[in-house]
Amino acid sequence: MTNDNPFNFLPLQPIGRNETDSANAYAPEDMIKIYEQQFLIKVPEEQLTEFLPALKRFYDIDNNTLDISAIIFEAIAESSIIYNHKIKVGDYQILGGLIEEAIEYDEDNKNEEGVEEDIQAYTLECKRTFFINDVEIPYHFNLFIYGDGYSTLTKKESLLEKMYWFVRGRFEEHLLDDAEDNESLESINEQLASLCIREMDLSTIDGIVNYVEDNIMDDAMVEALNKLLDDAE
Repeated sequence: MTNDNPFNFLPLQPIGRNETDSANAYAPEDMIKIYEQQFLIKVPEEQLTEFLPALKRFYDIDNNTLDISAIIFEAIAESSIIYNHKIKVGDYQILGGLIEEAIEYDEDNKNEEGVEEDIQAYTLECKRTFFINDVEIPYHFNLFIYGDGYSTLTKKESLLEKMYWFVRGRFEEHLLDDAEDNESLESINEQLASLCIREMDLSTIDGIVNYVEDNIMDDAMVEALNKLLDDAE
């Protein structure tokens, strides 16, 4: 550890040296303490970029010990830090009521064993709020409920929704024909700038979209949906 401690890091004693780059190695319980400091230390917005290099320098650790090349830390607190952008989940809204959908089977599927023709299917319009660097951004989607499963179809109006389709359009071949309808990286960053959010590269946008997809549903929303389904039956 160095004496340079601008963020008041917790002094910890290494258990040895990393064989790869001769950097400090720490006990697992101490590594957890180092990770936890991401959420215990209040870092001013303008210092987020300097925080992680300072942490590595203070503890003399390297990328083999503390990987900061991908999503920096898992969301173990209220918000997650993805490439120096904070993102957290807000409230959900159910907009309107359940709309019953008719499921059509082709002749081949009808005759397959295990196909249940009486499974109910519904669509439901929903909204989940997310915060990027404390800026509130809505995320609208249509929820398709079929038996015990569900899928979502994201709208294409808010900035977060445009980021979703930007990522999908880049990686899914069947969407490439519609790529001209999606936003470019430049236009997304222009819209981010208008919200006073720092620009993002492709990896950051991909990380944020993955976070959104992982957090679009929560226990409270699932409970509310189950009540709607019970009432519908």
